[in-house]
Amino acid sequence: MTGTAPAPDLERATLDKAASENFPVAPFFLPRAWRDDLMAVYGFARLVDDIGDGDLAPGGADARALGVSPAGAADRLVLLDAFEADLRRVFDGTPRHPLLRRLQPTVRRRALTPEPFLGLIAANRQDQLVTRYETYDDLLAYCELSANPVGRLVLAVTGTSTPERIRLSDAICTALQIVEHLQDVAEDLGRDRIYLPAEDMKRFHVEEADLSAKTTGASVRTLVAYEAQRARDLLNEGAPLVGSVHGRLKLLLAGFVAGGKAAIRAIAAAEYDVLSGPPRPGKVQLLREAGVILRGEG
Repeated sequence: MTGTAPAPDLERATLDKAASENFPVAPFFLPRAWRDDLMAVYGFARLVDDIGDGDLAPGGADARALGVSPAGAADRLVLLDAFEADLRRVFDGTPRHPLLRRLQPTVRRRALTPEPFLGLIAANRQDQLVTRYETYDDLLAYCELSANPVGRLVLAVTGTSTPERIRLSDAICTALQIVEHLQDVAEDLGRDRIYLPAEDMKRFHVEEADLSAKTTGASVRTLVAYEAQRARDLLNEGAPLVGSVHGRLKLLLAGFVAGGKAAIRAIAAAEYDVLSGPPRPGKVQLLREAGVILRGEG
């Protein structure tokens, strides 16, 4: 790997982003072994998203670590294919990228399977090929790849997976993905992506041009409110997951649900104006929501 950045630098550049995430990645109150393994999983998820969003420097250290030539590094699909090939080495060989080498002990220790990781890669590959979603069901199918694997990995790392918990986790993760899409309508449009179902846009008389305005018109606000209610319903559906576990994992999962509910409240407080800036909840609101959930009131 002559000419590449030192492995710790590649890891640090990706893992340092954890502090800016909407929801806690591996909070201090978790056991150290869980935190280390969740950060390894996060490193994978963050890097594959950076590849899919084009946030890596063309021909940079990450591309070189994956064995991609400068000529191919500008092509996100080429990078995703190389990343998938390196992921498979996690399970049957020695991966090249330092973040995947960090992931390998977690995979072995927790007996993780390739499927959730492949789903996240498939979601980012889909982002290069599909930029509009005709129906809500189409969007849910995308969330099955882009969001639900994360919750399944959390359950697997903590040794708490059951079919019912996976079902509840999927509802929560899909809701969180929808909320993020609502917060980031303008940013996504800048990447030529729209995650608002076209059938819903038509129902509420929203044109694509309406999404590029500096402020949010009445029809867009109504559409955002409609999608926010869908996310709220999914969070409520998945919330029993919190009561199905105990101890520090319960705190972590309550934080996920609370983060989604607080974000929806922030969107509502902004009167569903998501175009002038993404509405974000404050820490007080987040703690209040977590308290309600832990008391079993919401």
